[in-house]
Amino acid sequence: MPRHIWTNALATSAAIAIAGCGGSGDHLDVSGPRHVADIAVPNITAGVNFSFDIGAVSGSRYFFTDRNNASLDEIDIPSKSFVKTIQGTGPLAFTGLGPGPSSQTGPDGATPVGNLIYVGDVNSVKVVDPAVGVVTSKITVSTTGVRADEGCLDPTHGMFMISSPEETPPFATFINTATQTVVAKVTFTDSAGKPTAGLEACRYDAASDNFYVNVDGSTANPHGELVKLPGASIRAIPNAGTQNYTTLAGVAMYPEGNCDPTGLALGPGNDIAVGCREGTTGAPLLMQILDRSNGALVASLNAGGGDQLEYDPSTNRYYNAASRWTSSGNASTNGACSAASPCTPVLTIVDASNRSVVTRLNTGNNAHSVAVDPASGLIFLPYSSATSPAGCPSCAANGFVNGGVSVFAAK
Repeated sequence: MPRHIWTNALATSAAIAIAGCGGSGDHLDVSGPRHVADIAVPNITAGVNFSFDIGAVSGSRYFFTDRNNASLDEIDIPSKSFVKTIQGTGPLAFTGLGPGPSSQTGPDGATPVGNLIYVGDVNSVKVVDPAVGVVTSKITVSTTGVRADEGCLDPTHGMFMISSPEETPPFATFINTATQTVVAKVTFTDSAGKPTAGLEACRYDAASDNFYVNVDGSTANPHGELVKLPGASIRAIPNAGTQNYTTLAGVAMYPEGNCDPTGLALGPGNDIAVGCREGTTGAPLLMQILDRSNGALVASLNAGGGDQLEYDPSTNRYYNAASRWTSSGNASTNGACSAASPCTPVLTIVDASNRSVVTRLNTGNNAHSVAVDPASGLIFLPYSSATSPAGCPSCAANGFVNGGVSVFAAK
């Protein structure tokens, strides 16, 4: 039986524990973050390159996007078991994989909106009703053949934001969740007149009525900036109108240094955490914590290399799906995992109170997506098979062989 090894990467706590895998997972009855189960996904086996993306918890279920099966996948949290793949039909079908680049595949982001799930896909947002397991509608945001990617919700004003990072220029679409119609678009051409390098995760802060989004790069900040978009300025755009981000009243751009940002999470107080996935060979893999009221850097940790980043208030911790972490803590060649420049994927857990790394737990290949259920304290990370994509020689040795969803306990 393969074994999952989870390690505390801090020098002061070098103890290693071993937990069994398979089914609902035999595991050591110990406290502290640990691996507890693996969940198989249909059609995902050894040697398969599992292409998945963002996940989220809604009620007692965990949902994540699955391009191999062209579906939104559903997992029951209490039983830690796979429930079903939700696949649309005809014009409501998800794009799935294809011969083109990742920008032409889907589904991508997944965001709970009330009892529904809004799912980014090529040219559109698909609306899923998980209660009946169907895609109920499609909201068109483009016709260029590239994806609408990651989104975030303003529940107070019923406004959903989703980014289209590969458009020229990139833009964000704002959707009225009551009518499921596009009410505004914000384009991202920087102050120098150049399209920004793309858009990553976004978050809405209800306390300040601001959207925040990671911008991959601009002329002023080529390796990333955090942009604050005032909600009132978005709502002031004429219905179905378009406005560039630099012209919005109250907009602010905060430099992120040599970051190449991905994930974003609202922490306690004014903290906002930025996951960096540096593309500069040998650069430290960082997680930055900024003051979201003014963009000041309050902490910089060697805890990056991930994609999705979540904050769980019940544990007061951040969880970073650091699929491109390395044994040195520095970026691999051009920031990509390969046989010649391998990665050692981990789930990095950070204490939000003292802004320090708690532990790093080994995860599976390309495990770049994470969701935390505050009710059960369970953490979910999909992962690919140990040999595909290339670049994770430790994955099989750590027991992550076939691909699927790994489950961890937060405490």
